[in-house]
Amino acid sequence: MSTVRQQRTAEQIRTTLSQLLLLEMKDPRLRGVTVTRVTIDRELQYADVYVHALAEDEREEEVMDVLQKASGFLRRELGKTLRVRQVPNLQFQWDPSLAHAEHINRLLDDLDIPDEEE
Repeated sequence: MSTVRQQRTAEQIRTTLSQLLLLEMKDPRLRGVTVTRVTIDRELQYADVYVHALAEDEREEEVMDVLQKASGFLRRELGKTLRVRQVPNLQFQWDPSLAHAEHINRLLDDLDIPDEEE
């Protein structure tokens, strides 16, 4: 069960990282990358940051490598906005939920459901 402080900190991290990726990061390999959600442990020391590049699952390895290398910069920039004693270590994860939702939508679209009139 997460506390209000965990939720508030996670949301602030998500918002700040989204802005940093959109406005500050100049690496073209991060174009189109979005932060989908952030979870944080009880001690606020580790943050799992879930990211996805819209409609581009094949870029997963490249995006994860760039984010891992930029984690120091991103953590330092987070420290300028977060009001915590210690900025959490960022652990980037690829979020498969968007690809899963797209797969389910395709399956639903392929269903052959007869109309009620027939």
